[in-house]
Amino acid sequence: QVQLVESGGGLVQPGGSLTLSCAISGRIFSINVMGWYRQPPGKQRELVARITSGGSATYADSVKGRSTISRDNAKNTVYLQMDSLKPEDTAVYYCNADIRVAWNTNWGGYWGQGTQVTVSS
Repeated sequence: QVQLVESGGGLVQPGGSLTLSCAISGRIFSINVMGWYRQPPGKQRELVARITSGGSATYADSVKGRSTISRDNAKNTVYLQMDSLKPEDTAVYYCNADIRVAWNTNWGGYWGQGTQVTVSS
């Protein structure tokens, strides 16, 4: 069984910063792309940032320049540092990863349970 557990969410003032973490555990053979998505209140889930196993990162235009995604392959953990936070960054943030649980299985998409980020004064 594979588990993705996010942490680091909370209440932040506008202009503040926070770092989200997502630790992956369980039966894992290989992890490919890891990413962060978010779902603002009343809206659809959207991509925030993603990073390949080689470290190549892409960002949504809405967070580009004020967010950094990184990963620690030894710890099976992905991070999202967000700076200059805005009220419109308020959302539930979800971790996602493409994982193979064994050498002879296909890649599967796995999700964490989500962590709330609220940007408000």
